[in-house]
Amino acid sequence: MPLKWYWVLNWQPNAGSTVNSQILNEVTQCVESINGVKEGRWKATLTFYKPMLRDQALSAEFPRDFLGISLPEQPNKYYFILRGHKIVLEADSSIQLIMEKLQSYKSRVALNFEGFQYQLGDFQLRVGKVVPNQSESLRGIVMEVEYLPISSIEKSRQIMEEFVDIWQDAVSKRSLPGHFMHLEPNFSDYGLADHYTSQHTAVQYTHVMAHLIASGQAVQAARN
Repeated sequence: MPLKWYWVLNWQPNAGSTVNSQILNEVTQCVESINGVKEGRWKATLTFYKPMLRDQALSAEFPRDFLGISLPEQPNKYYFILRGHKIVLEADSSIQLIMEKLQSYKSRVALNFEGFQYQLGDFQLRVGKVVPNQSESLRGIVMEVEYLPISSIEKSRQIMEEFVDIWQDAVSKRSLPGHFMHLEPNFSDYGLADHYTSQHTAVQYTHVMAHLIASGQAVQAARN
């Protein structure tokens, strides 16, 4: 089945507030209150890589913003993103073992996006937390919205916008200190077409992560 269009949204706390498990619980309950049917758990992992250099003078020749991500809908694939160069690549998942054996790059920090998946009519929602690998320290909250009938970004844009407006209204009634926001990358910068693929999802996640880091919600080590 071809992949349909995803929006990846992240929770933006109000000034002076932070993300916490209570907000995550409230958001999850909100999905269930609008008849979302829980289908199981999901998890995506985003890794920041750094080169293994014997000569540190060469560090400028290697990309600083080098990320990899595994996505639940493509368990046999792995995606690399070089944000500074606007490049996204799809590889077999075994590439991670090859990198480990070559000792060319190593993981600087890994972040897990994990939670529950819900079915809501023609939409599929994934709501989850952002936590560092091997830690339960909450760094953010994300939500994926997938519109199942159409894979064209432009054709389904209005429907997605209307659904998110309804969703935001439902969340606002709980008077939570923040809101979900959607920052859509310019996919054409990465050479991606209108027909949606998992590479589009990978690019969205890196943009969400960049926003979390810029707003101070993500792991401090990701900056170093």
